[in-house]
Amino acid sequence: AGENQTQVTEFTLLGFSHGQPFLFVLFLAIYLATLLGNSAILALVSLDRHLHSPMYFFLSHLSCLDICYSSVTVPKILTNVLRTQATISYCGCLVQMFFLMGCAGAECALLAVMAYDRYAAICQPLRYAHAMSRGVCVTAAAGCWLWGMLDSAVHTLLASRLSFCGTARLQHIFCDVPPLLRAACSNTHPSEVALHAASVFVGLSPFLLVIVSYLRILATILRMPMATSRRKAFSTCSAHLLVVTLYFVTANLNYNRPSSGYSLAANTLVSTLYCIVTPMLNPLIYSLRNQEVQGALRKAVRGKGAQS
Repeated sequence: AGENQTQVTEFTLLGFSHGQPFLFVLFLAIYLATLLGNSAILALVSLDRHLHSPMYFFLSHLSCLDICYSSVTVPKILTNVLRTQATISYCGCLVQMFFLMGCAGAECALLAVMAYDRYAAICQPLRYAHAMSRGVCVTAAAGCWLWGMLDSAVHTLLASRLSFCGTARLQHIFCDVPPLLRAACSNTHPSEVALHAASVFVGLSPFLLVIVSYLRILATILRMPMATSRRKAFSTCSAHLLVVTLYFVTANLNYNRPSSGYSLAANTLVSTLYCIVTPMLNPLIYSLRNQEVQGALRKAVRGKGAQS
């Protein structure tokens, strides 16, 4: 109560033990796998004309978001993991939080748009070309990015007004809104309100749209007379549904934690799954569950082999 409120110049990150080469190798391997997998998706969608469709247009934006997710957090983690004390500057913390929250909001919206794309393709095939025209797809993708960045700007502006007492220590492995609010000694109510509002409008609303879309898709699939048609429809949705489940479950654990919070070890695990592991798994899920992506990959490998 008697401590002075100060504007800190850097934060100390307490998320995991430091000076451990094993963690450096582990995070580096995950980061490289994320870059390789998502870059491969971007290249395949760009080069293979069979993937020039709305579904893969949005998938390329998802891969771009996943690259951004990892690049916002992992390089700084790699820098800190071998140091005796992990730190991040005040400005660097706000910048990291801005892009992290921006990517999170954009991905929520993008996953909802991808669910609507599958709904339009399966439930309204005759109107699909018009409903998901090139102009509509570009506008929707741009809207997702803009929506995420506007949401992030609000959180970052509110976080920049927080004050901290004494040594600023974050119980986390990178800068995010919840650990900043726990470390602050000034009024955090506006930031908490904004975080709860974002959970509803940025997180819950897209998730409900996904649920409604897939309920309509399921009802349409079950009415299909031929088993082959049903299997094909399911196969086009299974990869996206798995990605949606993985993303929203880990995001909910990260931002809607119980009032008592998690332990430091649990915080580290949840954050690692949400921001570091999930972006690595997304291209793997799509490549394993999607025959068109597999075909494009085989064609690219054969073409490279023929050239050599």
